[in-house]
Amino acid sequence: MGKVRARKETGKLYLDFMCRGHRCREQTALLDTLANRKRVEALLQKVEAKILLGAFNYAEQFPDSRNLNKLKNDGSGAGINDEGADPEVNAAQTPYVADFADQWFQESKIQWRSSHTRNVVSILDSSLKPAFKNTRMAEITKADILAARTKMAKRRGRGASGLMAPKTINSHLTILRMIMTEASERFEFDNPYRNIKPLKLQRVHIEPFSLAEVERICKYVREDYRNYYQLRFYTGMRTGEIDGLKWANVDFEKQEILVRETLIHGKTEYTKTDGSQREIPMFGPVYEALKAQHAAIGKLSKFVFCNREGQPLDHNNVTKRVWYPLLEALKLTKRRPYQTRHTAATLLLASGENPEWVARVLGHSSTEMLFKVYSRFIPNLTRMDGSAFERLLGSRVDSRKESEYEIA
Repeated sequence: MGKVRARKETGKLYLDFMCRGHRCREQTALLDTLANRKRVEALLQKVEAKILLGAFNYAEQFPDSRNLNKLKNDGSGAGINDEGADPEVNAAQTPYVADFADQWFQESKIQWRSSHTRNVVSILDSSLKPAFKNTRMAEITKADILAARTKMAKRRGRGASGLMAPKTINSHLTILRMIMTEASERFEFDNPYRNIKPLKLQRVHIEPFSLAEVERICKYVREDYRNYYQLRFYTGMRTGEIDGLKWANVDFEKQEILVRETLIHGKTEYTKTDGSQREIPMFGPVYEALKAQHAAIGKLSKFVFCNREGQPLDHNNVTKRVWYPLLEALKLTKRRPYQTRHTAATLLLASGENPEWVARVLGHSSTEMLFKVYSRFIPNLTRMDGSAFERLLGSRVDSRKESEYEIA
């Protein structure tokens, strides 16, 4: 018995039925709604009734179908593929992966940031095009995709094991999924990228500094970088955000830092996400640091922190020449500069600030990241130490004692 199905990629309905021993699928232009399903189901019943009576004329019902040529050799089963793409699709008529990937890239890049465009180019050239070389879009199978993923996991990378990290592999496969979805919709074949779940990621390991360590670092860091690190520790700004911060986005009157841009490869562009666009209040040390910085180099550059030529800092150079030597001199565990952001988050939360407000200051769209990453450093935030329940029981006991006293 045939069925009415909907393509996951387009949401449009198609008929799936048997005719002369062949499995046939015929696409409609109708979206998957209750009314449209009833219409297509009625058509399917009519088709199957005629097939049962031997009165079905395939060419009359579906005059433009690609199944017509295949059904001429009745009973042969030629050209019908029950396990792969839709039978009406001729894989040889679809473009090669490299060619369609280039076309998809040209059509899509208008909506991307420059940094994302560079990342996609790298993924296509280093990973996806080589993995599916001389392969046409409709020829790719689920097994091919899983094999490519396995091969990526063996490549050298920046993961803890020295190989490509699961997060990186997921980002490569996300691009492949987008390309496959677009191609399957245009050329009407079943998308093999189904039920392939992203690789599980390890929990983020953070090593925030204590307040005492923060004060010690700010005390002994090179004087020309003291203001820089005070901002990093007390605002939680991302590296690109603070390196790309301009005086035009420092509002001394309202005592706010306006995060509007980020620095990537020496150029400022739109922030990581829309949620990253935010205002950060100038807490005491932050206001003092910015005032001191403005007095020192306010007229030298449009950037708050810059080199002698007035250009943005090179964060790799700063990390190697200032950050790591300082930690070593203070006998502190070597940690990436990004831990300054984690430090700001834990200090803000541990002080009792509202998690939703902290999320906005850090540029998160929700508090999910806060509770997932930082809760173990501040157990009272999530009440996971039992103190809230203990206080509730204590208050009930006290109220009962007061009632007994009044009765007595």
